[in-house]
Amino acid sequence: MRGGPGPVPGRCGAVPGRSGVRPYSRGGGASRGGAAAMDLHILEHRVRVLSLARRGLWLYTHPLLKLLFLPQRCRCKFFSLTETPEDYTVMLDEEGFKELPPSEFMQVADSTWLALSVVSNGREPPGCQATGVTKIARSVIAPLAEHHVSVLMLSTYQTDFILVRERDLPTVIHTLAGEFDIYKEESGECVPVTCDDVSNGFLKPKPPASPTLHPVQSPQTRFCVLTVAPDTLPAIATMLIDVLFYSHSPPWDAATGSQDLDSITFFSFSLIDGYISIVMDAETQKRFPSDLLLTSSTGELWRMVRIGGQPLGFDECGIVAQIAEPLAAADISAYYISTFNFDHALVPEEGIAEVIQLLRQRQESGR
Repeated sequence: MRGGPGPVPGRCGAVPGRSGVRPYSRGGGASRGGAAAMDLHILEHRVRVLSLARRGLWLYTHPLLKLLFLPQRCRCKFFSLTETPEDYTVMLDEEGFKELPPSEFMQVADSTWLALSVVSNGREPPGCQATGVTKIARSVIAPLAEHHVSVLMLSTYQTDFILVRERDLPTVIHTLAGEFDIYKEESGECVPVTCDDVSNGFLKPKPPASPTLHPVQSPQTRFCVLTVAPDTLPAIATMLIDVLFYSHSPPWDAATGSQDLDSITFFSFSLIDGYISIVMDAETQKRFPSDLLLTSSTGELWRMVRIGGQPLGFDECGIVAQIAEPLAAADISAYYISTFNFDHALVPEEGIAEVIQLLRQRQESGR
């Protein structure tokens, strides 16, 4: 996501997985004095975002396998690999980035990104059940868009991460300090952050340009959002390697603008602070041992809304608003995964018709 209000769940409870559609909080926003007070955590990870061309994947197979299965060898704690029809998007911390050799097949976004998370009351341990909270999204993403802060988003099975450029951190802190207690992770400890700490770097907001309403597509593919226990990862290693590196699909034309596509290639694997999250299509899931892939008890399936007819870039703000605002108004939950060129929202399968209708109405009203 490159800006605009969207669901930003916080970590809460000790339930081992997401159950059903992620519930939204329907009471009050995130405020310091309220019963649903939330903290904003600036994590230690300094993240790079890059694209690997499909034709050059052979050059990166070995380092990617190391990051997937042997992260302790490279001390990488934030790693995400997402396959799309166009390329492979990698988000990883600086230690992981050292493993990837520069080449003509790799494009790297020019900024370093910081990962933020919204935490309920600041007391929940990482990796707990995440709850989608629309009110919090309006307290985080919308103000950042108003202050011309571009963001990316990475939803996982466990939680959701908001990525902001490191150079935008002073603006982020000044923008959100009135709604949240803000903490920054330093050497494993959470240190309170105040506006005074970054006052010299604060810039007044630029007047945001009117956001472009980008086209959306909704392929027919059904997706699962899963996790796996780290100690059982070796048991599915062969299948993961086959799916990621050897199962090639014909290219998909994103520029057609069609909303009735048959299928789309999309597979996402994240290993962040020891927690694994996987997004795969329902047919691919059948190739894995069912007793090793964990999902919620309802086993819900998700449909994709893909944003962008042309590559979106990293500077435009408010892109995700065309998706998140109508979904929030209708209390429809969503996972959100930004990639190098396009954004992807996953919504409950039973709600896809309503979502498409809402988005079509928004696009028509914006003309």
